[in-house]
Amino acid sequence: MNDAAPSSAPSARSAPTSSVLPDLGPVLSHEWADEADVIGRAFAAGPYGHLPKSAERLAFERDTAGRADSGAVLVARRDDRVVGTASVLRAATPYARVARPGEAEVRLIAVDPAVQGARLGEALTRASLETALAWGVDALVLDTGARNLRAQALYERLGFERVPERDHDDDTLVYRYPVQSRADVRVRLMRPDEAAEVSALAVAAYAGDFELNPGYRAEIAAVAGRARDHQVWVATDASSGMLLGTVSTPVAGRAISPLARAGELDFRFLGVAAAARRRGIGAALVEHVLRLARIRGVARVVLNTGPDMLAAQRLYDRLGFARLHDREYLFERPDGTSFLMMAYGRDITEASARSAA
Repeated sequence: MNDAAPSSAPSARSAPTSSVLPDLGPVLSHEWADEADVIGRAFAAGPYGHLPKSAERLAFERDTAGRADSGAVLVARRDDRVVGTASVLRAATPYARVARPGEAEVRLIAVDPAVQGARLGEALTRASLETALAWGVDALVLDTGARNLRAQALYERLGFERVPERDHDDDTLVYRYPVQSRADVRVRLMRPDEAAEVSALAVAAYAGDFELNPGYRAEIAAVAGRARDHQVWVATDASSGMLLGTVSTPVAGRAISPLARAGELDFRFLGVAAAARRRGIGAALVEHVLRLARIRGVARVVLNTGPDMLAAQRLYDRLGFARLHDREYLFERPDGTSFLMMAYGRDITEASARSAA
């Protein structure tokens, strides 16, 4: 568990990231034609733009609705105009080409040539990774042409791994990005029908180690509301599907606590089911947050915790977090007593990020 009765802390900021995020989200039905048009223009300007397209390829590019039905079509917008797109597809759906069972695949990452150089391709690739993370798949895979050197450099910089044994031919290269750290545990976004069970798990996890006042108990239990504004993740047993633990993070560009500053990702409400303790579930959830930070390209992960949460402090020490003494403050309880609200942080260097991937 990673925080303690923070309702009296300083007010939170809504945008901790240091750069302006693109307007990026699922494609809307009235944008289908524009999305397909961006794909056509982008590929015409690329290293394979001189080659003729088959009827099958043209139909694939133009079937925005079909790609959305196979997973998700993400678009980047500028001035309410579609300027970039990426299709994240589930394995065994009609347009998935290289994904194996348990994987997701991204295809048709395309940016309008008029706005290239604005790092929209990177933003779309990061958003595709976060989509795969939310689904709880093993990995996100993609293929790209051997002549597409800029794309290859981007994928390698973001942490994708080459898997040459899965290449179609000498001109098609396959890359893979693992998004789970353990074969026996799956971390994904909570489904709406799980809110009551996750709420009960979180309250029980905190009540077992910490005396909860009514206000803080209600805050921990408010899982459904938290999921509307932020992200509630769950760890489940890969074989049985049993719920093992939970943690909450903000959506990209926001904070979930007053602690986060520009370029940081904070998290709260880390809890493990009593039956799942001593399985390393808390560590798996923190590693998941570190992976999310790397996917988003933020510089540091931060959190608050209380002085009585000794097991949590040992976990953070073991995972490379350090105290942020300058961000700690005295928290006053309703009964007039007080305690030091502790703060921890871990920098997301390339080495530490890869260890969490």
